[in-house]
Amino acid sequence: MKNRLFLVFLLFNFGISLLKAQDTPKKVYTFKIDNNIDPAMNRRVKVAMEEAERLESDLIFIEMDTYGGAVTDADEIRTRILESKTPVYVFINKDAASAGALISIACDSIYMAPGASIGAATVVNGVDGAAAPDKYQSYMRSMMRSTAEAKGRDPKIAEAMVDEKIEVEGISDAGSVITFSVSEAMKYGFCEGEFGSIEEILQSQGIRNAELIAYEEDTVDKIIAFFLSPAISGVLILIIIGGIYFELQTPGIGFPLLAAIIATLLYFIPYYLNGLADNWEILMFVIGVILLAVELFVIPGFGIFGVLGIIMILGGLVLGMLPNQDFNFDFVPASQLFGALLTVILAALASVGLVFWLTPKVNEWGAFRTITLSTTQDRSQGYTSSIYSENLKGKIGTVHSRLRPSGKVEIEGEIYDAYSRGEFLEQGEKIMVISTEGTSLRVKKLES
Repeated sequence: MKNRLFLVFLLFNFGISLLKAQDTPKKVYTFKIDNNIDPAMNRRVKVAMEEAERLESDLIFIEMDTYGGAVTDADEIRTRILESKTPVYVFINKDAASAGALISIACDSIYMAPGASIGAATVVNGVDGAAAPDKYQSYMRSMMRSTAEAKGRDPKIAEAMVDEKIEVEGISDAGSVITFSVSEAMKYGFCEGEFGSIEEILQSQGIRNAELIAYEEDTVDKIIAFFLSPAISGVLILIIIGGIYFELQTPGIGFPLLAAIIATLLYFIPYYLNGLADNWEILMFVIGVILLAVELFVIPGFGIFGVLGIIMILGGLVLGMLPNQDFNFDFVPASQLFGALLTVILAALASVGLVFWLTPKVNEWGAFRTITLSTTQDRSQGYTSSIYSENLKGKIGTVHSRLRPSGKVEIEGEIYDAYSRGEFLEQGEKIMVISTEGTSLRVKKLES
């Protein structure tokens, strides 16, 4: 009898301890996957899970609503979840399609909101949404299968979410991929329950007084997001191209070069941190600038180096904005590709227009006069030139080396330093000397 009483006493105390444990506050870290799975989302998940680990959270909860995205980024997110020491639950708030299904299956528990769905994980390209080649489908099938096996879910069903040729008896017929509703997902082990919110799920698990910690973008993430805006990227491209142009026209380390360097850093760093700009794309841009400089200062005329330089500069700017894998654009959405091209082209055209409008006005600005020599030494002010004879004024000659707008001209067999009124003059074009003041002749194109 005493033994029975003692056993009852132990069970009673164990129950009390269990109830107290359930009432003990738990740290539950939550974040959302509510957009395309891409490098930016990949980075968000990485930062969020690292913060959850740093805060020693007891549980990580993902609120999911996505139609999928890049397979490579989904794979990295899946791997991060599988390797997490902290339990990871997912609450599918409407959709977990394609890459979203893969990430959900990697979680320890899956919960769904009323009307939610999971599945349809066929890999499609980013141009027209058609199914990608079989090598991509095979890769996705293997990931879905191994992930389902790791979490004790039916691997064949997971594969059938990708491949329409796989038939699962009683669930799907050949010719259609599996997409589960809430009740179907619960029936076949791909959902633990239907709830309206994360708080309801926690209550159902007996977790009371939980401390919910929601992921918030820090200052760095907000700054990155600001500079990733197409409008801001366009302004930076305008400064980059304009700065390069003015620096090449006035060689030496000056304000235009500094502005171009700062704009280049502000342009590429956010895309690099978000996993969009690769090292080779940044190098492509730098090589383009070098080729353009070689064309302008080393090789006379404007040929292959100049054309390649411009193509590589613009190409580096465009590619830096896209989630491409090297030169594979299969999974780059057509809208994103078009947006990147439009941003760079419009910014380049705007910079060209700005250059033509700004060039004759630069010396009129008081601020610019403080860092450049913008005045002429006129005879009326007591200055004289001992470099060239005034007799050269009105003489006819030809361009000896291209004026950009400075260069050399040939007059009566002699070579002189000269500069135009701002226009570029090609080698061999006829010119007339309009001024002999200073150390170079001022010339204009002789109209035929």
